[in-house]
Amino acid sequence: MAAADRRYDIVLFGATGFTGALTAQYLAGHAPAGLRWALAGRNRGKLTALRERLAAAHPDRPALAELPLLSADVTDPASLREVASSARIVVTTVGPYLTYGGPLVAACAAAGTDYLDLTGEAEFVDRSYVRHNEEAIESGARLIHACGFDSVPYDLGVLYTLRHLPGDVPISVDGFVRAGGRFSAGTYHSALTAISRQREAREAARARRAAEPDPAGRRVRVVAQGPARVPQLGVWRVPLPTVDPQIVRASALLSDRYGPDFRYGHYAAVKRLATVVGAGAGLGALAALAQVGPTRRWLSGRLTSGAGPSEQQREKSWFQVRFLGSAGGRQVLTEVSGGDPGYTETAKMLAESALCLASDELPATAGQVTTAVAMGDALIDRLSAAGIRFRVAEPAA
Repeated sequence: MAAADRRYDIVLFGATGFTGALTAQYLAGHAPAGLRWALAGRNRGKLTALRERLAAAHPDRPALAELPLLSADVTDPASLREVASSARIVVTTVGPYLTYGGPLVAACAAAGTDYLDLTGEAEFVDRSYVRHNEEAIESGARLIHACGFDSVPYDLGVLYTLRHLPGDVPISVDGFVRAGGRFSAGTYHSALTAISRQREAREAARARRAAEPDPAGRRVRVVAQGPARVPQLGVWRVPLPTVDPQIVRASALLSDRYGPDFRYGHYAAVKRLATVVGAGAGLGALAALAQVGPTRRWLSGRLTSGAGPSEQQREKSWFQVRFLGSAGGRQVLTEVSGGDPGYTETAKMLAESALCLASDELPATAGQVTTAVAMGDALIDRLSAAGIRFRVAEPAA
């Protein structure tokens, strides 16, 4: 979309929440001169206070003191349409997205506006595809979900792994996740919602499969094998029922770079078998409690949106994702790693995704796409420069 067509390059919606404010802080320090961006939310007073903090933190950027503020509310579709029509790119941190996200996706698809979010809700991603993909293709909008720790390290990590494997033969990649730190309130609430809506999620997945075309002459699969020892890494694998393999699958469906026959598996990596057993029991108990309304509401109140760990706590957090890839008799071990996954790095990934869409030369895409398909190598380069590490741990043999 031509920059002159819209008043703003980027609008950040939900800017006064905890992760939204971290994203605003990142943009304040890294947006190039001349980028036209604005903050949006429902509370004008909180937006004003955030703008004042940003300006005080960056006295060398006087334009921040005049950063535009837009009033918008998820319960007011007209305000969302106004935001969408004024921007090239709308970034939202307002979740859970099943509850609050739909109207903004609809507004962006209709207006031809690029849309980025942080959802980890598989049902929301599937319903968005069914409802808005065709309209977004017609309008030219790029609808890109899961632009934080869900699911950038995996989506781009697989793409990075493919650089080191032949592309004209069947390809197999397994991802193994380790992390230390507190997950966000948004992730927690999204997980509770997903656990309590398993039947609805299956229905949404079936509806998407019916609407989504298969790639001509190619096969794409996601597998979930049971717990087992992975001797190459010295860990136990545990299947992760997250949105991440769904995002990787979507990328593989849309791109020939994933070869004629692509298979992906997604796992947590744990050091001890006892951890596997304990985690399984804990998740089972959580799933049971989340099915009942009163206990689900009690669980939801255990972690409040808008709050998060201190900067000192975030500095101690980390993540590491390792990928075992094989193709044509060659194997490679790659790694994506960084700092605090739930907040600091998530805000960085989201902000850099927006800057990438706004500023970089990218392939022509439209509809519901992924970070790997819409931004790919350009976003890998950006995140690498921003301190998220992509590396080959063991070269192909």
